[in-house]
Amino acid sequence: MIKFLPLGGADEIGASCFYLNIDGTGILLDCGIHPQKTKNESLPKFELLETETLDFLFISHAHQDHIGALPFLVKKMPYVKIYSTKQTLEIARITLHNSVKITNEQLTGTVDEILYNHEDIDLILRSVIEFEYNETKEILGLRHETNESIKVTFLDAGHILGSASILIEYQNQRIFYTGDIKISSQTIMNGADLPDKPIDILISESTYASTNSKEIGTMKTEGNKLVKEANRILDLGGSILIPVFSLGKMQEIMMFLYNKMKSGKLTKTKIVIGGISRKLAHVYDLNRFLVNRKYSKIKLSEIEQLNYFDIKNPDYYKRHPSIVLASSGMMLENTISNRLMKYWLHHKSFGIFIVGYMDPATPGFTIANSEQGDEIEIGIDKKIEIKCFINGFHFPSHSTREELLEIVNILKPKRVILVHGETEAKEWLGHEILKSNKDIKVHSASVGNSITLSEEN
Repeated sequence: MIKFLPLGGADEIGASCFYLNIDGTGILLDCGIHPQKTKNESLPKFELLETETLDFLFISHAHQDHIGALPFLVKKMPYVKIYSTKQTLEIARITLHNSVKITNEQLTGTVDEILYNHEDIDLILRSVIEFEYNETKEILGLRHETNESIKVTFLDAGHILGSASILIEYQNQRIFYTGDIKISSQTIMNGADLPDKPIDILISESTYASTNSKEIGTMKTEGNKLVKEANRILDLGGSILIPVFSLGKMQEIMMFLYNKMKSGKLTKTKIVIGGISRKLAHVYDLNRFLVNRKYSKIKLSEIEQLNYFDIKNPDYYKRHPSIVLASSGMMLENTISNRLMKYWLHHKSFGIFIVGYMDPATPGFTIANSEQGDEIEIGIDKKIEIKCFINGFHFPSHSTREELLEIVNILKPKRVILVHGETEAKEWLGHEILKSNKDIKVHSASVGNSITLSEEN
């Protein structure tokens, strides 16, 4: 018997963590933290595992909402065997260390209490077992009920460097967990690989399922729009702030800007980045011939760039038109992008470009849904009149809703479990799946509610 139990990330984006029990072998798919929540609310519901067996953890990629709770899981269950791709492990060595202080404060509400430290991270990461793409490993849990092993294969998910979708095969059942998946190419990453045969159970993300693709254009049209607007602002003598995630979006947008400047389509100007983005760019460079990506001859670290930590006075951006790629991607309080955004809002020749998903509870969402002339409240600040330009461009690292439906059509699952999406997104995707595939059983996952998956579907 196969049981599926969501511990987090079932009906929202954050704290992704899904439990599978396959005839006594306990498997976790991802172990993330929720960036917008605090204390125990930010963690997966690990207490749901108290009556379950757990043997293995498979990490799909290194974004915090998929890996950030790893130290807390290992403290509770130190015997769990952890697997990821080589690239995810290399990235985690940077991101998990970088987030020690922030995550401790997020979990405790104070700077004085330490739940885990850098030594703990080192010990955990030394135990991680690497997976190559398309490599199959056989596993058996301590309480496995049969002599037949479970086969696990990691496939390139096309989301960020090292991201993987996970194929699990047992007896006559084939389970495919998409993780965060991108079917079509980005600037750097090529599209995802899918299993070469139909599957039985699809556990699918649904991030952009409520977004009408006809209203957002293609990568080409969105890129052209961004270049046109950037040239206009730079011609006015203004600077551009692009809030991005340090991992994935930063590298994709940097390569996009470099290519457009090199071709002469985008005005050549200073690119400004900083923080761990520079270290992560180095990991991208080291792996450029080892993964399925484009522009493998170009090193991100060799693209001409400034470090925003070297710029002490933001008035620099009035004298030197620049494009600043700053994290956090959602302009959370006490981050570089948030501080720069508050400066940008007062300058009418400046522009803020939104290029990614914004959680409704974040300052980034407020900015993305405002325009020049509006008055807004950001955090504890008084109302601010927006004087700069606000523009949105769609540069997704997740599959569009049409691509999510394409996955279903290609893999022909008997069951689909929808996760990693808000209610509206899951409802749209579930409805569309059933509209064209009436024989498929569709489940909308929710935390704490298990789904029993038997051989008879």
